[in-house]
Amino acid sequence: MSLTRKQFDVLVGMTGKDSQLSQRDLEKLTGHSLGTVNRVIKELTDLGYVSNGSITAAGMNALEPYRAKRAVFIAAGFGSRLVPITFNTPKPLVRVKGTRIIDHLLDACLEAGIEEIYIVRGYLAEQFDQLLYKYPMVRFLENPVYNEANNISSSLIAKDLLSNSYVFEADLLLSNPKIITKYHYTSDFLAIKKERTDDWCFEVKEGVITEEKVGGEDCWQMVGISYWSEEDGKKLAQDIPDVFSTPGGKERYWEQVPLVYRKKNYAVEVRECFEEDIVEIDTFKELKQIDPTYDV
Repeated sequence: MSLTRKQFDVLVGMTGKDSQLSQRDLEKLTGHSLGTVNRVIKELTDLGYVSNGSITAAGMNALEPYRAKRAVFIAAGFGSRLVPITFNTPKPLVRVKGTRIIDHLLDACLEAGIEEIYIVRGYLAEQFDQLLYKYPMVRFLENPVYNEANNISSSLIAKDLLSNSYVFEADLLLSNPKIITKYHYTSDFLAIKKERTDDWCFEVKEGVITEEKVGGEDCWQMVGISYWSEEDGKKLAQDIPDVFSTPGGKERYWEQVPLVYRKKNYAVEVRECFEEDIVEIDTFKELKQIDPTYDV
């Protein structure tokens, strides 16, 4: 039996907490009114998912279909805007203040209980082997056409792994691991609310992404981290090769499949994060600003 959105929110609010939460705590945590929380807890108690204000084993089982089970990292590209550092090092392996960029993302996955991790690699592929010392659970997927196609080619290689899965651009510098969450009610894309941006952004209506574009006002700036439900992952396994095989298909960015070219097949929600949570280091100049040791 599937959960309603409100049942899901309350159950997730109850997970991972050492002490029992009050209904007022759950009101703050979920954003639902006290009356709604009270009603939903009664529903969940009747279902056997909650007992004496705490989640039961049956409640944890009810959340299982919504759990993030794997992560796919798109990490095959050259990182041309970070030259000269990327002449010898793939961008995700560049160290910022002593730590590889990708390590923060991998650590956040493990913290969220995601241990099935795939990295799609291409440029200087063998350098990613160094990750295995710290992350022996990582598995590699090889992208032999990374230098003649856009990142849709990486998603094509991972197309059968996208159900209940995060998809990460592997070069994002994460400072708040809590934005990588264990449970998701539906597919979603992280984004930052902006009055104005020149970057890739989303138009959003009632929480659902309606358009992806470059630059806009009163929009949501895209962050290259998304989550895909079991159902949507199965659709992506068909739609990605379909779009890739169309004229000009290999030039596409992978997320344009669900957000542009096969948009009618998906309802992807926006999930808010903030400037201080994550940063994309686009240029060598930006890298030097964040880590002055490169400014030599």
